[in-house]
Amino acid sequence: MNILQVTNKVPFPTKDGGAIACMNLTKGFAQLGNKVTVLAMNTLKHHVQPDEIPDEIKQLATFKLVDVPAKISAFAALANLLFSRKPYNAVRFIDENFSEALKDLLSKNEFDIIQLEGLYVCPYIPLIRKYSNATVVYRAHNVEFEIWERAAKLSQGLKKIYLKNLSKRIKRFETELLNTYDILVPITARDGEILDSLGNVKDKQVSQTGIDSTTVVPEKTNLEFPSLFHMGSLEWAPNQEGILWFLENCWSQIHRKYPDLRFHVAGRNATQWLIDKLNVEGVVFEGEVADAYQFMNSKAIMIVPLFSGSGMRIKIIEGMALGKSIVSTSIGAEGIDVTDGENVLLANDASGFVEAVSGLLEDRDNFERIGKNATLFIQQNFDNLAISKKLIGLYKQYTK
Repeated sequence: MNILQVTNKVPFPTKDGGAIACMNLTKGFAQLGNKVTVLAMNTLKHHVQPDEIPDEIKQLATFKLVDVPAKISAFAALANLLFSRKPYNAVRFIDENFSEALKDLLSKNEFDIIQLEGLYVCPYIPLIRKYSNATVVYRAHNVEFEIWERAAKLSQGLKKIYLKNLSKRIKRFETELLNTYDILVPITARDGEILDSLGNVKDKQVSQTGIDSTTVVPEKTNLEFPSLFHMGSLEWAPNQEGILWFLENCWSQIHRKYPDLRFHVAGRNATQWLIDKLNVEGVVFEGEVADAYQFMNSKAIMIVPLFSGSGMRIKIIEGMALGKSIVSTSIGAEGIDVTDGENVLLANDASGFVEAVSGLLEDRDNFERIGKNATLFIQQNFDNLAISKKLIGLYKQYTK
């Protein structure tokens, strides 16, 4: 089949959940013998030079990058709030240059499947319908309005009011786009159920982000035990909120009990105010590490204290694949179908986090058991090629 993936940012480098989710399916589709094209917005925030994409990635697909500013401006956000009913998050990605590039691509190629990676490229569906007879797939990386609805509940003052308004706008925007596609592919079953409750009636198949076990390999040679770590995008508000909550509510108790223990925080694009907040005894700010898997393999207990967000946290999937013992909130582990106490530890308050971390630090056998169970769980349920093959099976039913 000839497949076009459309995304609002370049899925390389694969250093965040969205990029990983997109690229892993690109790899899976290509390995199964399909022809793949990726049309991506090349935004100012995540700008990539074409020659930065390595040859082994270019061999998987044809990458077409279109410069789209998608600037974040306080003035533009205010103007949008006052004079528009559309969410600011969405209008930033509606761009004439991208429309022309998509139109040109569709005019010159016949695609069987056009897979839209996330909500913010769905406004291009009318244009796709005009210039292509392809089956249109909406791959829902998460339920967008839920991210901001949850963030609003954790906020105060004017920020809370703004986020509540934004979440309502996104929910309306998200609902209006339902059923304009042919197939819905949510990343988690929970997200699919929410979208169904909002009105989706199209065929649906859950397709979680897979893991390539040839590249995500557990290695304990340089394991630092005991140690704690958090790994994720440090510009993403839910990660920032979670880290600060852990520092304010859990870390002081843990550090008093284990004064030699270190909590390593790694990730890209940390703001200066967050770096300043991480200047706490026993906390090591690592910033963006050269090799994420090597870093994760070198540390012991993974901390995922998320109280907002939506979809699936891919860093948990990767951590489990690497055999990490993970302590997460229920929201952090949403959509992964983990079993508390078997392949992950779940805690939703400070006492639960402290107790879970202490138990792993003081019981090395339990630490090892949960890590081994985590790896086995991923191998059995998240093989990237198997997930891609199942999705292609669905797509073939629409292209006969």
